[in-house]
Amino acid sequence: MSAIDELRRTMARLRGPRGCPWDQEQTHQSLARCLVDECSELLETIDRSDYDHMREELGDVLIQVVFHALLAEEAGRFDFDDVARDINAKLIRRHPHVFGRGRLKTSDEVLVQWEVIKAGEKAGRPPTLFKSLPPRLPALMFAESIAKQMRKLGVRLPPTPNGLRRGRLTRAALGQELFALAAAASAAGLDAEGALRRHADTLKREAEKRFRRRAKKK
Repeated sequence: MSAIDELRRTMARLRGPRGCPWDQEQTHQSLARCLVDECSELLETIDRSDYDHMREELGDVLIQVVFHALLAEEAGRFDFDDVARDINAKLIRRHPHVFGRGRLKTSDEVLVQWEVIKAGEKAGRPPTLFKSLPPRLPALMFAESIAKQMRKLGVRLPPTPNGLRRGRLTRAALGQELFALAAAASAAGLDAEGALRRHADTLKREAEKRFRRRAKKK
């Protein structure tokens, strides 16, 4: 049995009838924050070139992938092998200069070809207003990116709270307000990360719907 098979077997046992109560309770949504945390810890080891701890943190990220794949398998949607098979097929499809005919000499040429292939894969899909963003950026980065694109596209933004009007906003004031909100969310037992992400995603979807309606009229 390979090491990855042993890991999958361990995870299945934790989720099983006589497994761990915490693991049995988890869902895709409840694990989202764990994935952000583990990726952040991995990035810290990469920044420090801390290879001893990088190995450990890579394992923590890997278990998140295995965990989510197992949850999907339990629901009859897909399993870990499907995930591995899909990404392997994508790598081969997007590297014809390696697995097919033709050769590219520079990384710039590779990136251009990658985008051309990626655009071809999305052909026929409905037009989109926003450029593609990693859907699970940390919530604050995700919200900032959505707000920036909305401003560029002339989409109306929600009103700024009275205490944070543009003329009075400073880094210190912003940090104070964000910390106060995070503390209030924690005291109320709410997930501030998830709440912000869902709200930003809602604004994005609403703007996309209006954009598609206008596109159909044209």
